[in-house]
Amino acid sequence: MVALKRLLPLRAVLVTGKGGVGKTTVAASLARYAAAQGKRVLCAEMVGDAETASALADALGVPRLDVEPVDVGPNLKAVLLAPTLGHQRFLRDVLPMRLLADAAMRSAAIRRFLAAAPTFPEMGVLYRLLDLVRAKQRDGSDLHEMIIVDLPATGHALALAQIPQSLLRVIPTGPIASAVKEGLALLMDPEKTGALVVTLPETLPVSEALELARGIEQHEIPLAQVFVNRVPFDPFSDEEREVVRAVLADRPPTLGGRTLERIDRARVALARLEREVKVPIATLQDVWLEGPRLAEEMASLMAVGEA
Repeated sequence: MVALKRLLPLRAVLVTGKGGVGKTTVAASLARYAAAQGKRVLCAEMVGDAETASALADALGVPRLDVEPVDVGPNLKAVLLAPTLGHQRFLRDVLPMRLLADAAMRSAAIRRFLAAAPTFPEMGVLYRLLDLVRAKQRDGSDLHEMIIVDLPATGHALALAQIPQSLLRVIPTGPIASAVKEGLALLMDPEKTGALVVTLPETLPVSEALELARGIEQHEIPLAQVFVNRVPFDPFSDEEREVVRAVLADRPPTLGGRTLERIDRARVALARLEREVKVPIATLQDVWLEGPRLAEEMASLMAVGEA
């Protein structure tokens, strides 16, 4: 059962999880679902640089994404959340003139330093995220009512909070510190931001998801929901399951037997999640599609689940 409507009031949803769990597809599906509910949605993919191949573009069915938002569909835009524009704003805060900052960003050596120096890539992303959150329409309303961020790896949800906090100990005052504090206030406000941990109904992915959920909470990022992707369809009652087991007991391995084992593992994994996490758990059954058709179908199932 999918239950994601509670995420709609948030300004920022950080989608995180281990590789291979369908994290990017979930981010794209959630973006399409929220846009269909009437929200002005920006779906962002966190990347190291704008030249990185975009998994989000593939999931949304667009040729490419850029560091500036592009239209994907009604109420839906998408963007690459790279540190570059954030670094430019950072330099504008540090240097006395905007022209100097723009000139500095044209220097390949400075760009390489900002990309490699500890904390600066995450700071660039945080600065850029703030810019997108602050963006307004002509009438003063938010240009992007909801920003869904597809994080590239498990640790980045933690790094976005942990590294800026470390920087504040070095630079406690001034325009940089003010921007960092504003960014952290956004990340740690449960009324505005929530982390969505994506996992699979298997033993190892669930263990990793629980570890990630604990780390997110320790760094004071609000954990909004756990999303269990690719849950196998279970047509059996408990009594029917025992009958099937008895039929398969004395036979060589079969596809049906392996399917039943997968269903059993999923039941155990879901039961463990329900015992150990305090936030709602959303589930979605396996969908045998790929690419943009998969994200569209998952978005439709999300809407059906809320009906």
